Amino acid sequence: MAVEWPALQAPENPVSAFIALGANLQNPAQQLHDALIAIQGHPDLDLKRQSSLYGSDPMGPADQPAYINAVCMVLTCLSPLALLDTLQAMESAQGRVRDGQRWGPRTLDLDLLLYADHLVDHPRLCVPHPGITQRSFVLLPLLEIAPEISLPGLGLASDYQATVPMLGLSKMEFGFEA
Repeated sequence: MAVEWPALQAPENPVSAFIALGANLQNPAQQLHDALIAIQGHPDLDLKRQSSLYGSDPMGPADQPAYINAVCMVLTCLSPLALLDTLQAMESAQGRVRDGQRWGPRTLDLDLLLYADHLVDHPRLCVPHPGITQRSFVLLPLLEIAPEISLPGLGLASDYQATVPMLGLSKMEFGFEA
């Protein structure tokens, strides 16, 4: 059963959180590698798993480069909003500029997909991520590292695999080590 979770409340013990990584500017594979290094090196994050890299067509404007995506799992005692702030600081450190364009090109995009089995509904953050069941570049990497995962309020992630649009998704032959 999913639990409503105040976005500012930190857990007493570490919880699992899943983060989507995406980039399509300035050597996207390196951007994801650098982001995983930053996640791994952060004192409040314990990187446990990471998916392969996946290439995908852009979801937004078609006149931008293809994306490279991945998903990772961390353990953390940060609250959901503190984790969001941490991820946005990492994006900024890697040159992410928030210009208001939705789904536009970016050096790095880090989205908080899941925070334990909690539901978060806050003006700055919704968990599970609203697009988690509709984006192959999120769902398939997530299922790679957590094949049995249940999405709070939505059921098994694997139940959405057959209906998610593929958007040119392809698992890349090479990966990286964080």
